[in-house]
Amino acid sequence: MFTGIIEGLGTVTKIRSSGQGKRLTIEADYPLDQTKIGDSIALSGACLTAVVIDGKSFEVDVSPETLSKTTFGRAKIGDRVNLERALRLSDRIDGHLVSGHIDGIGSVKNIKTLGNAIIITFEVAESLSRYMIRKGSVAVDGISLTINNCDKISFEVSIIPHTAKLTNIGLKKIGDHVNIETDMIGKYVERFIRNVGDEEQKTRKSSIDKQFLAESGFL
Repeated sequence: MFTGIIEGLGTVTKIRSSGQGKRLTIEADYPLDQTKIGDSIALSGACLTAVVIDGKSFEVDVSPETLSKTTFGRAKIGDRVNLERALRLSDRIDGHLVSGHIDGIGSVKNIKTLGNAIIITFEVAESLSRYMIRKGSVAVDGISLTINNCDKISFEVSIIPHTAKLTNIGLKKIGDHVNIETDMIGKYVERFIRNVGDEEQKTRKSSIDKQFLAESGFL
């Protein structure tokens, strides 16, 4: 579990095939103190496991499923990625609860400045936008952000200078792709309501029974 508060940046220094998956080597910009093999690290929002650690460098295996759902399917050496190590129960949750399980990919549609903020509009599929609400939370490349406005195919966020400097979002250009994780609470609520509706449908007695068929001349 993560918060969407990025610790710093890293750089993809090596990519090699691993069956149908890939193994990435990342060089962090900061020391990975107290990080050990087997720990979870979110790379631009995707929860991955450190399998090798060497100073500031670490390696992760990326499964075919993750490659298909995230931007790592098109990763290149030199790419800058956001890094966040897993949440500790004693930590403050300054962002929002982020699972590190990417729902899909969005793309940068528009970038403009307003005062000291950068306003970025992202284009997304309706399967993602259905879980977005105005002033709700979303994780973009693992960054916890507040949605200013949204519609069926896009949403808008404001980026403060601190976030632009600390994360890769300040490097984004129109057309660039990003990992999107929608608010998990909305997905749970939808699933709960759907299940309740299914149960009600199962328990509701049908008006078409043997007596009805006989009275209607079918039997």
